[in-house]
Parts: sequence; structure tokens; C-alpha cells
Amino acid sequence: MSARYLGLMSGTSMDGLDIVLADFVPRPQLHAHHHFPLPARLADQLDALTRSQANEMHLAAQLDRQFAEFCADCVLTFLAQQNISIEAIRAIGSHGQTIRHAPAAATPYTVQIGDPNTLAALTGIDVVADFRRKDVALGGQGAPLVPAVHHALFAEPNTARVVLNLGGIANLTWLPGQASDVLGFDTGPANTLLDFWWQAQHPNASKTYDVDGAFAQQGTVQAEVLEQLLADPFFLQPPPKSSGRDYFHLGWLQQQVAQLDRYAPADIQRTLVELTAITVAKAMSTWLPARPQQVFVAGGGTFNPVLMEALRQHLADSQVHSIAELGMHPQHLEAFAFAWLAHAYMEKIPGNLPAVTGARRSAVLGGLYSAN
Repeated sequence: MSARYLGLMSGTSMDGLDIVLADFVPRPQLHAHHHFPLPARLADQLDALTRSQANEMHLAAQLDRQFAEFCADCVLTFLAQQNISIEAIRAIGSHGQTIRHAPAAATPYTVQIGDPNTLAALTGIDVVADFRRKDVALGGQGAPLVPAVHHALFAEPNTARVVLNLGGIANLTWLPGQASDVLGFDTGPANTLLDFWWQAQHPNASKTYDVDGAFAQQGTVQAEVLEQLLADPFFLQPPPKSSGRDYFHLGWLQQQVAQLDRYAPADIQRTLVELTAITVAKAMSTWLPARPQQVFVAGGGTFNPVLMEALRQHLADSQVHSIAELGMHPQHLEAFAFAWLAHAYMEKIPGNLPAVTGARRSAVLGGLYSAN
């Protein structure tokens, strides 16, 4: 039986689908990868679904199928590019696209769409999906799920490390060397607010993000705006905690800052960079047992030099590096994690860490959707 897995990840930024080919015997290895941009219309519809609107049940049901069809097309294209048959893949680990995440609701829930039945039927490959809801059923946040993978890949005895993912939302994993002591949680927005603000100011730009932080570089931090943003209670909430773009979005920014149009747009962009950097640094100093010796950064934010420089300033006591220095491309880590979670499901290995998510116990996560 094949030991190879595909990992599919579409994150909070909703900019595309990352696919990796991996196996885990005798050790974790990433063999190939590709990024497929999300079609603009599909991205806009998915974004709209993160906020309440009329007829959203119909839209959700349609996008559940449409996103799965997009994923299936990407999988088949990827396998053709790699000259790999579908029989060579044991399973696809599909995260889906999060459209709502409310672990603190009166009845906690999290919703990811991308129908795994459709994905399995169109690819002819078994799919492991729906990774988050069992953790929520056990009283957990359902996120972040990547710390178990971070520990398996990057923990170093006698070295206090943090793996910091700067996707749409920033999340960190504390790796003191022992699995029992691993911590992890979301710290707040990373690229999601930066992207929203950039898009609002550049509606006709060919890119949906501030390339190389050039727009932010033109601005200066506005202290009073930063103070208003930092007053949000999420930043003071102790872990376990998690969030998403249904919380941190352009409407949130407009609500937090009085008379937003008084400020130069580039100043707001630079202030949002500072917000990410300072909330990451404050989370580390407040909730971690010690300052990490090393911080390894993954996700799209790794490629924003303004954000990376702000992090280095606020984390002056730690060495800040790209995760590439540990042999993993910053954009491939999360998709790799969902390949690992599919492997964990098939081998009946628990996929969550209760100390991270707050679940009552560890559990095998996900469900199997057969191609047959």
C-alpha cells in the first residue's frame, strides 16, 4: 500500500490552494509542492460567506461543491505535473476553506467547506477531512492543529524555539523540547488586515497584497491608531484561543478606529504591520514560560521585509529566522501539516494537543471519505 499523501491547505488569506506530496516512513519527507491561485470570483464569494448575508445557506451549499471541484482540478493537475498516478496516493488530507470559526459561541462551532465526497469522487483518491470539529466537540478550540506537526518536525532538545506562522492569522507554537510542554495559539491578525486594507486602497491592482511591504514602507506608525486597535479584548484573552477573518476584517478595523479617513492610507498599512509584530511579541512575553532563543517564521508574512524587520525589533532577545533555515519552504508548511494529519488519521495517531486547543483529551481527528 502506498505511503504517500497529498496535503491541501487554503488558509485565512484565501489567496489560493497549496498542495504538497509527502510521506512519513521512515521519516517525514516533502517530495513536491505547488500553489494554485484561487479564481477571483470564487475568492470573492468565499469571502462574502464569512459574514452574514441573505440566502447564505444556498450560497454555502453551492460553494461547498465549487471549492471541492476547484481542489479536485488542482490535485489532478498537480499529479499530472509530477507524473504520479492516483494509485500512488494513499489519501488526500484536505483542510477545506474556513468560513466561520466560533469556538467561544454559546454552542461552539467551526465550519470548513470543500465537500470531501466531491473531492474523492472527482479524483478517485480517498480523502481525510473535517479535522477540526472533533476537537471542538471535546471542548477545544479546533485550532491551531499544526503544533503537533511542528513538534514532530522542528523540536530540538534543550532548545526553546517558537514556530510562528504568519498567514492570514498569526499563530505560534512553543517548542521547549518535550511534547508534553508544547503550547500554541493564535495571537491575532497577520496578513488578513494588511491584505484587506491594501485591496481597499488599490482596487485595480494586479496583486491582492502589498508586494515586499512597499506600501507599508511609505507610511509611519500612528500611535493613537495602534492604541485603539490593541484595546480589542482578543489580545488580552489567555490561551487557548483562536480566530479568523470572520473576526478580523475591514469592518473590524473601521469599528476600532474613529475617523479612519483622517489618516494617510500608507500610515494605516504601516500601523497594521506594527499591530501584528507587537501582538506577537506581547503574546510571547505574556503567555510563554520563557523567551524563546529562536523564532522560525513561516507563511506569507515571511516575504514582507517590513513585517520581518518589525518582528526583529520587538523580539530583540530572540533570533528571528525563516523556517527555510530548517529545510521547509515558508509557504509549504501548513499543507504539509494536513498531509501529516491524514497520515495520522490512517495510522490512528492523535492529531491534537489538548494543552494547545483546550480539548478534554487527545483524539484521532478527521473522517475518511472513500473514493469507492
